[in-house]
Amino acid sequence: MNPTTLLIAGIAALSLAACSSGGSRYSSANAARSPAVLFATGPIYSACRASDRKQASRARCGCVQAVADQSLSAGEQRRGAGFFSNPHQAQVVRQSDNSSDERFWRKWRAYGDRAAKLCT
Repeated sequence: MNPTTLLIAGIAALSLAACSSGGSRYSSANAARSPAVLFATGPIYSACRASDRKQASRARCGCVQAVADQSLSAGEQRRGAGFFSNPHQAQVVRQSDNSSDERFWRKWRAYGDRAAKLCT
């Protein structure tokens, strides 16, 4: 995977229900002239922002969190957020023969693909 795809997968590793304070989405002030902007806070947003990656802007991390909110359960988001601090764990899950890991990875991959499409 290239670094941007890995970031999105990580973010998507990335990608997550919102934190206890709840997530929010907003659209731009002038929606007639510009498309809605996805944004939310939660475990993926926090992990993304803490990752110190150049591409991990507030807007991009908020976007991948919003996509996670649409795609992943709260538990799946927490699990994926851990990939930011331990990228090797993502590889372990991806290569696992455990059916639960395989289901999670398929869902995570689909989330990452969607986040990459909507957030770049």
